Amino acid sequence: MKASRALAFARQHRSRFVAELKQFMRFPSVSNQPQHARDVRDCAKWLAKHLRQIGMEQVRIIPTKRHPIVYASWQHASGRPTILIYGHYDVQPPEPSDEWRTPPFEPSIRQNILYGRGASDDKGQLFAHVKSIESYLKTQRALPLNVKCIFEGEEELGGSPNLESFVRRNRPALHADAAVISDTRMLGTGHPALGYSQRGNIRFELELRGPEQDLHSGNFGGVVHNPLQALCEMIAGMHDSEGRIMIRGFYDRVREWSDEERGYMASTGPKDADILRDARVSKDWGETGYTLYERITVRPALTVNGISGGYQGSGVKTIIPARAIAKISIRLAPDQNPATIDRLFREHIAQVSPPTVRVEIRTLSGSRPVMVNRNHPALHAASLAFEKGFGAKPVFLRSGGSVPAASVFQKHLGIPPVLMGFALPDDRAHAPNEKFHLSNFFRGIETSIWYMAIAAKMSPGKSEAPQGRSTQQKQGQI
Repeated sequence: MKASRALAFARQHRSRFVAELKQFMRFPSVSNQPQHARDVRDCAKWLAKHLRQIGMEQVRIIPTKRHPIVYASWQHASGRPTILIYGHYDVQPPEPSDEWRTPPFEPSIRQNILYGRGASDDKGQLFAHVKSIESYLKTQRALPLNVKCIFEGEEELGGSPNLESFVRRNRPALHADAAVISDTRMLGTGHPALGYSQRGNIRFELELRGPEQDLHSGNFGGVVHNPLQALCEMIAGMHDSEGRIMIRGFYDRVREWSDEERGYMASTGPKDADILRDARVSKDWGETGYTLYERITVRPALTVNGISGGYQGSGVKTIIPARAIAKISIRLAPDQNPATIDRLFREHIAQVSPPTVRVEIRTLSGSRPVMVNRNHPALHAASLAFEKGFGAKPVFLRSGGSVPAASVFQKHLGIPPVLMGFALPDDRAHAPNEKFHLSNFFRGIETSIWYMAIAAKMSPGKSEAPQGRSTQQKQGQI
């Protein structure tokens, strides 16, 4: 099946595609704020309806313990391979709202750049694949290969908490040859990238409690240990002066990479100056002996994401707070196991906790690191598709971020995640004034069209259902 008709359709309908993406972005589908639970559901309904309109089949909204998964498929390409397209329709909170130039859920276009929450993370990138599917189905009434879509509403909760159970429960029905994920970044404008490695992640909430209620600091200061002070002291001791994490046994499974691999990373990855520019800082911090690209991809990192305790209003309130809380995330290097790091973190906190406070640790989520063979046919197809769509050969990049779905698909379906990022490093994901260049949106659509055409020539794998399942179960439960 030729891609030319689908490409022509996509170019002809660009303005409509952008208008529909703006409709998609208007839903404040903030998954981690309970007041937006209905907005998340409404966004899922809109997406499911849209998938039906473009010709996808078996479109279903599948409830979970929190937010629904939208599933769709088209499976009429007999003897052809199957790809699984993943994306997430939930978004980060817009706060601080006063830093947005335009309202976060009223998408606007300035100088051919689309602004709004979810523009690049991940509604814009997800929608590029939806529009490529439409371009085939509206012109040829068929896709060049079989496609299954999983669009979830919990990725921004941290760890996609209900995705793994869904995949495990529906493993036979979700059999595919590769999982296409566009929730990552390019190297820069006109320089596409294919991800072949991602760090894992584990998130904690650390709570310290002291007195039963807030105390007057004049009456009790110097007598009662302040939980907020104790928390800060414990956090300060988690790194040494050179940025290494001071948890016993933490680096036991962190491998040292060969000179060949480090040389490849140096020749293909961003330079230190590029990373500092994207971060908008003038001076780096962290573990010595490694480039900044190495630090954010093959070395682990412990980050305090938030801390609270005591009085937060204007002026001064002289108290010893009753409790203090820190939110901590640890990015895991290849070969590190979230369960092992969970145990080591808890052991460390037990060792450094003062007897004057009560400590509680809550593990919020975790995901394993991901490594993909750069020579896999699914990645080769993606490389050729990028050359067609962007006019440039992509580089293979490691990512410091984590897409939990990638490790879930690799673990339970045994398929490689194909990390095709269309966003730019400065697209301000998770920050005010998030944006997505429309040129990347259009090229992303064309790259997805080319990917389906090229990947259709791969040799399809044989479905392997778990042993002991009945024939009905082998057909899936979706």
